[in-house]
Amino acid sequence: MSAERDELRELVEQPSEEDVPAALADVRRRGRSMGERRWPPAFFGAGRAERSDVADRTDEILREGFGRPA
Repeated sequence: MSAERDELRELVEQPSEEDVPAALADVRRRGRSMGERRWPPAFFGAGRAERSDVADRTDEILREGFGRPA
């Protein structure tokens, strides 16, 4: 068991009974937000390139400024 997990267990025992509902709500909220993170994000692969050598041409593309005038 990690030192962080041990510390978390110790911290869980510290709040008074009156503080438990608020602490529990915070932990539940944190657990939900962590569970919602997916990899890769939905926007990955959203774009299409006319050419298949985009990765090979990175320096050239950056030099061109992504099609914008410099």
